[in-house]
Amino acid sequence: MWIQPVTLRGRFVRLEPMEPRHAPDFLTAADPELYRHTVQHPPEWTVAGFEKEIATVVAMPHSVAFAIVLESTGKAIGRSTLMDIKPEHRGVEIGRTWITRPMHGTMVNPEVKLLMLRHVFEEISPPAIRVQLTTGSTNKHSQRAIAKLGAVREGELRDSRIVTPRDPTQPQEIRGTIYFSILAAEWAGVKRGLEERLAKFEA
Repeated sequence: MWIQPVTLRGRFVRLEPMEPRHAPDFLTAADPELYRHTVQHPPEWTVAGFEKEIATVVAMPHSVAFAIVLESTGKAIGRSTLMDIKPEHRGVEIGRTWITRPMHGTMVNPEVKLLMLRHVFEEISPPAIRVQLTTGSTNKHSQRAIAKLGAVREGELRDSRIVTPRDPTQPQEIRGTIYFSILAAEWAGVKRGLEERLAKFEA
């Protein structure tokens, strides 16, 4: 594979290949609202349910899934994935991400993105040409977070996804998909912005 499961270490978090052992931490860190905008969710809100979801995500083709582990506690506080890996085009998407709610707006998301982007733009060979990020048209929080990275908004694929809610009594939703990207030529500026954001937490 062009992109291999590896551990990526930062100052505040490390990304390690996601495994069933992370399920108890995920159960503690997650809440159902974090899964509202995604088609993947635990079949039940238990350790076993998270183990099943981890197995499903890890088995998906053309992807490498990571647990986000907080270095200060050693606990997994979320996940993210390098997905839709296309070695023939040197392209990859960052997605299937959630971070425990108390860590929103902290150093965690910028460091996670710095580690993943640095890995694909600098550490693998040949390096990536394009990194894609997508989010649902209703997920305004995610759209703002991606734009804050310095990613370029490319547009919307309208009514592109049917989302089945966890609650079977609720109707399915039809949503659009918003596309963002970061190109190799833009990486230096994006990297500088992420490092400046992280420096504020290190002061």
